[in-house]
Amino acid sequence: MTSPDKQPAQDQDAASPGHDGRAATEAALFEAFGGVRGMVETTVPGLVFIAVYTVNKDIHFSAIAALALALMLGVARLVRRDTVKHAFSGVFGVAFGVAFAMLTGNAKDFYLPGLLYALGMGLAFVVTTLAGVPLMGLILGPVFKENLSWRTRNPGRKKAYAKASWAWGLIFLTKVAILFPLYWWADTTQFGWVIVALKIPPMLLALYLTWVFLAKAPPPIDVFAEMEAEEKAERAEQERAEQERARAAASD
Repeated sequence: MTSPDKQPAQDQDAASPGHDGRAATEAALFEAFGGVRGMVETTVPGLVFIAVYTVNKDIHFSAIAALALALMLGVARLVRRDTVKHAFSGVFGVAFGVAFAMLTGNAKDFYLPGLLYALGMGLAFVVTTLAGVPLMGLILGPVFKENLSWRTRNPGRKKAYAKASWAWGLIFLTKVAILFPLYWWADTTQFGWVIVALKIPPMLLALYLTWVFLAKAPPPIDVFAEMEAEEKAERAEQERAEQERARAAASD
């Protein structure tokens, strides 16, 4: 059985994804990034932390309140039988922030792991795109059931993934460029409220641009369906061969 990623490239740039393609793109983005609820869940613990700290200036109480809320949101996800990734990704992020703040005694360090993560992701999006393997394609390829077929067989989608990765990378790096100076110069309450304010809007912009790029791109190649079709054809061929051998044996 040949690998679908190695078949000749198909000219799909003229294909129009239509309404179904746009809906599928929207659904895939929601699945990959947790949707609006996921963005809210990653924002609310940080909001609770800075709100509580603004009132009482107590790092420990603020950290415990944020972590308790993140755990409650994670458990609620599990009760609803959501994916474990969406259930606990926010919990781990908050736990790292709590650990940093507790160890250093600096409330601003609650947000430091998130800043470092944003820097790493921004660089990852830029570097992988320059290397010809845009990170957004690696993230969404399995969701669209196309795996890496877009690299060699679907140049239109590869271009869309590259544009989306550039958008995510530049948005992440711009956000970091704004926040890191504030980490050093602003006081904790100012810094925390700016972080909360910049949490959802850049993400929405990145998701919207990704949707625009992919909605205009050729449809994905479902490599799983292709492999199933190949396996079915091979089984049918084997059955025909066995039937022919059986008829030949009977005629003898």
